[in-house]
Amino acid sequence: MGRLARQIAPWRLRTRTLEPGRRTLVMGVVNITPDSFSDGGRFPDPEAAADHALKLLEEGADLIDLGAESTRPDSRVSSRAGGAEGSASRPAVSAHEEQARLLPVIEGVLSARPDAIVSADTYKAATARAALEAGAEIINDVSGFTWDEEMAAVCAEFKSGVVLMHTRGRPEEWRTQPQLPTGELLALVRAGLESGLAAAAQAGIAPEQIVLDPGYGFGKRFDENYALLARQAELLSLGRPLLAGVSRKSFLGHTLASLHGGVPAPVAERESASIAAMVAAIINGASIVRVHSVRPAIEAARIADAVLGAETK
Repeated sequence: MGRLARQIAPWRLRTRTLEPGRRTLVMGVVNITPDSFSDGGRFPDPEAAADHALKLLEEGADLIDLGAESTRPDSRVSSRAGGAEGSASRPAVSAHEEQARLLPVIEGVLSARPDAIVSADTYKAATARAALEAGAEIINDVSGFTWDEEMAAVCAEFKSGVVLMHTRGRPEEWRTQPQLPTGELLALVRAGLESGLAAAAQAGIAPEQIVLDPGYGFGKRFDENYALLARQAELLSLGRPLLAGVSRKSFLGHTLASLHGGVPAPVAERESASIAAMVAAIINGASIVRVHSVRPAIEAARIADAVLGAETK
């Protein structure tokens, strides 16, 4: 399994290059939102969010991913023009509002830690441009270049690192999508990632700038996530490192329901499950993991890396 599940490849960012696969890189998550499924509302002002990001860096995070708009199920994503989509009950977040939340945190983190590698979690080209101008190294686009036609051009212009995620549909559609057989699901994810890679190439983004994310929880029904996780290593044939974000996802909570009186485990009680799923992702080919709790993830990743390293000896 080792030769299939561990690749070392350069990942070229805006000002530097990383080597995912030499060891697992840990990306710490900070959600600067009132409504994210995990830690929405915990960091109500830029200073609190920046302080938390700095704490994750002190714990050993290799990268920090800052997001200022929730894409949880039933949320509404905004249009490229600035947020006309949505509803009165769940309005989309405009690019202006997203940047007002995000940019002061980027500036706060980089003021205190100029060496920090900051990723901006956004699907809007205007926000990506502003984040890169503020010093971000990476754009993490959950739509894989499908929700804003100008995003690829911005990433190409700045020569930023890119995370291309596979998303099936939009958040308001996720709860009603039909379940897919494992083979169809994997083919769908592969085709979506291939499409993102083609759009990147057309825009002039080098393959070395790109990391691929299968998009756990993003348009995948509960059990589909496990089927995808079990066969994740097959996506390595696309030629780029894989990032896995399984931390605190709802499919983990549903699996633990029998231990919680028949109801899904609340977010706060998914940490052990998150670590288990993360280790499975590493063993199955992920060389970057996106997590909320950094220190336990680093410790678990070291063990997974040791297993993979032993297989190649």
